[in-house]
Amino acid sequence: MIISPYKYAIGDHTIVISQAVMLRIIPLVTILVCAHALTADTQRTETFKNGAPRFHSEVRIAVDGYYSENHHVITRDGYILEMNRIPKPRFQFGPIRPRSKPVVFLMHGLQSAFTAFIAAGHRVALAYILADAGYDVWMGNARGVMNSRRHLWLNPDAEEDSVKFFDYTYEDVATKDLPAMIDYVLRITQQEQLNYIGHSQGGTAFLVLNSLIPAYNSKFVSAHLLAGVGHQNYFPNSILGVAAISTDLILAFAVNSGAVELLGPDNSNEHAVHLLHDEEICSELEESSSIVCKIKSVVSVMRDILAPLESVAGASIKQYAHYGQNIRDKSFRRWNYNPLMNLLVYGSVTPPEYDLSLITADVTMHYGLGDELLHEQDVLNMAKVIPNAKVRKVARDTFNHFDFVLASDSKELLTDYIIKRFNEKNM
Repeated sequence: MIISPYKYAIGDHTIVISQAVMLRIIPLVTILVCAHALTADTQRTETFKNGAPRFHSEVRIAVDGYYSENHHVITRDGYILEMNRIPKPRFQFGPIRPRSKPVVFLMHGLQSAFTAFIAAGHRVALAYILADAGYDVWMGNARGVMNSRRHLWLNPDAEEDSVKFFDYTYEDVATKDLPAMIDYVLRITQQEQLNYIGHSQGGTAFLVLNSLIPAYNSKFVSAHLLAGVGHQNYFPNSILGVAAISTDLILAFAVNSGAVELLGPDNSNEHAVHLLHDEEICSELEESSSIVCKIKSVVSVMRDILAPLESVAGASIKQYAHYGQNIRDKSFRRWNYNPLMNLLVYGSVTPPEYDLSLITADVTMHYGLGDELLHEQDVLNMAKVIPNAKVRKVARDTFNHFDFVLASDSKELLTDYIIKRFNEKNM
């Protein structure tokens, strides 16, 4: 049963909104932890016809002194995505002429949205610093998050549609969302190439896109992946690594329970609370995975990891499951259905690995030694396969997964370097 969202009617529209302290973890951990992590925020929202939230991005950005635009694009499978554009430096307003500035496209991580790139304020936030440096900044929002929680014919809040709406993984973000947004940006700006920055899943999407559709390599001047997750052979968090073993079991249970969206705008954690406190369910799952009933230790670890975060957008549980499969199997490969379905879809009983050797774009892979979701060795191993890849370790050993977008010293440790490289490539 799908839990009904909290809705507020205004004319023909409905407001539904919430935010939470969470980013990206595997399905089991998310379902059990989210009851402890969720908070609500109904500021600056209006409504969409199907009940999805409309976050007033232009108001939020204007408060920081920047002019912005909202653009929308429809993917080939019907998702309506919003992009947010900051084309001018602070306190400069109005549109710009096409081809007058180099373009930078920013793509957020899982359970995040464009807000990740503005949350730190005008002195630190990546999007603002890039705009002040003379770049035409575009920020994508993947399907299912915030202002991209819309579809031409599926209603994510309707029980009969929600399973279909949230039936996607990071590969769909990579091969459907990114092409639609990138092609639109290039068309509007009348440019042939753009610069790319992807954080976490935004880095994953870049790797997947250019390995599965190599023609897109030529559309990037250069790319900087900030803790871009790919190979998971050395996943650093042991507790989450153990939890990943239960990925398929928990995914099946969650889908059957109707928990296909995690930390979405309905502010309902009933699924998580039910899983956390129902002793019968815990006992049933314990037969297959004792990790389910060791929630206290998992919650303790996740609270430490998620402490820096302020809020999140929604996501599909299948996105988490895809990462969980990779962690469990120590791989970076396509979605694992089952041997028979894999044979029908891929021509082999196991899903193929993403061929990173097909990524020919200029790529710099940034990583931090304090990252609990991406190991240094996995980054180094990926860079050995990608022809034009460089690696860069952030010069603070405690730099973690979320510091790339939130740390007060990220400008000095990261952003200044990226802008220098962009300036060299866009002369």
